[in-house]
Amino acid sequence: MIVCTNGLAQSVEEIKADRATYIWGEGSGTTINNADKEALAIIISQISTYVEDSFIQIKEELLRSGKGDAFQSKCKSIVNTYSSATLNNTERIVISNEPDAKVFRYIKRSEVSKVFAQREEKILQYTKSAIKAEKDLKISDALRYYYWAALLLKSHPYSNDIKINTNEGEQLLNAYLPIAINNVLMGMTFGTKEILTEEEAKFVTINVSYKGKPVTNFDYTYWDGRNWSNIISATDGTGILELFGAAADFKKIQIKAEYIFEGEARSYGRELENVMRNVDHIAFRKAYYNLNIAKIETQASVEEQAPKEEELISLVHNPETYSTPLDKIVKAINTKEFKNIHKLFTKKGYDVFTKLVRYGKARVLESDDIQYFSVNNEIIARSMLMSFDFKYNNKQFIENVNFAFNKKGKINNVTFGLSDLALNSILKKQMWDEKDRLVLVGFLENYKTAYALKRIDFLDTIFAEDALIITGRVVKVKKNADNAYANNRIVRYNKQSKKKYISHLRQSFLSKEYINIKFEESRIRKSGMRGDVYGIQIKQNYYSSNYGDKGFLFLMVDLNNKQEPVIHVRTWQPDINKQNGIYGLSDF
Repeated sequence: MIVCTNGLAQSVEEIKADRATYIWGEGSGTTINNADKEALAIIISQISTYVEDSFIQIKEELLRSGKGDAFQSKCKSIVNTYSSATLNNTERIVISNEPDAKVFRYIKRSEVSKVFAQREEKILQYTKSAIKAEKDLKISDALRYYYWAALLLKSHPYSNDIKINTNEGEQLLNAYLPIAINNVLMGMTFGTKEILTEEEAKFVTINVSYKGKPVTNFDYTYWDGRNWSNIISATDGTGILELFGAAADFKKIQIKAEYIFEGEARSYGRELENVMRNVDHIAFRKAYYNLNIAKIETQASVEEQAPKEEELISLVHNPETYSTPLDKIVKAINTKEFKNIHKLFTKKGYDVFTKLVRYGKARVLESDDIQYFSVNNEIIARSMLMSFDFKYNNKQFIENVNFAFNKKGKINNVTFGLSDLALNSILKKQMWDEKDRLVLVGFLENYKTAYALKRIDFLDTIFAEDALIITGRVVKVKKNADNAYANNRIVRYNKQSKKKYISHLRQSFLSKEYINIKFEESRIRKSGMRGDVYGIQIKQNYYSSNYGDKGFLFLMVDLNNKQEPVIHVRTWQPDINKQNGIYGLSDF
């Protein structure tokens, strides 16, 4: 022990003496973890001093604002956003164990640049995701990823050297990102679609387009005369403005594109959240728009350029039979007078409907373009456009709502519709029978609605008793000398029984004011050996009041009894695996 201790002490002393080669820090504490944190804090301070000359953009911003004296402390706070797991090129020596722990951390100066490699990778990943989202008209996703990449870039000391390969060749990101964000913002157009005036209130439905095409998604707020509104998520080219009091007389409204997404950043890890807290935000003046709401605009040029949707061909020839009760429901929703409409529903249907109108503050935006078609002995009235906002969260969703009528003409179910992107990815599969396609659409709409309305009873019925359910979450691995997987992104999967999964869902639902699921493009395969069994691979965006994620869902669904679909397999994964892709029928 004496020899080992003397040898260790000599090694530490040699490192301390060679300041030209090493940056180091030494910490003490009652536990090794506390001592390690103190040593890392000293290392971070040293690294900050070492790289501060590279934070040119930060220095220029502070000088312009007259805060040049704060430059060093600002650099330290930014470098401090690199977590202990990120500082994976630092070595650790435990000098003494608990309860009088001492830890020594050091790194070669020549290795400092590698400390920032992980963040550079994330910056490039966000930028690539933004480019793809822009092509798919997912404008809220594009702005979010472009902006997060730009903010992370500001926190990188070597930001002037980071490049990306695009169709126009290799470009420096510090020039590319601001231009990309401004180009997206300049591509946005808005038009007044419908105006509903009530006493001291005006409700305006708007068209939201990017380069002449309806957006898949777009988040925005608007000035109501006193403050900015809650964040509204426009869907499939449609948004909403709600104006009360003096604002109801406004002829023009200012709209602001959401691009910071500070609330959602919490779901993407502490690193991004810390950067947002310590790096000054970037202002984009082109994110503000003035919309004339004095008259309705035809938006003909937008509609001419919009991609054609697949049409539902099993249309009903007597829609007035169903439109009359729906008119009464629209009036009830907007006046909040429900006592005279329960007779329009079955018991089950009215239960689902009451859950829906309690989902958030509900309002019907549009009910003139409802389509009626027949499937599974029901008449489905599709796409009543509604908005929902929530008392304790600054979020507002726009959803297409569907009503299912039974043989007796009573409403037996209410669901949130699929987005145009998800809907068309199913309807275009013309090699399948139309009825099967519509059953799949209905199944997915019931599935997403059950989570939104927290219908545990329904979810309990659609999962087979022996269903295979695999959930997943991303695990961050800390660096230590014995960890061969340090700096890897690992997903921890958890196999659950139906009973356990339903129990976890019940607890999760209790903690959330709202849940909202958006499905995007899907890939669906039919089993060649099991009759009407389908494998559904679909991209899912999950939002809730206290959690959010994006990933890929796989469902193996038995539709042999089309009245009672059954899920035999449900898996989730955050990304497409480079080797194996997404879970599919061939895996089970």
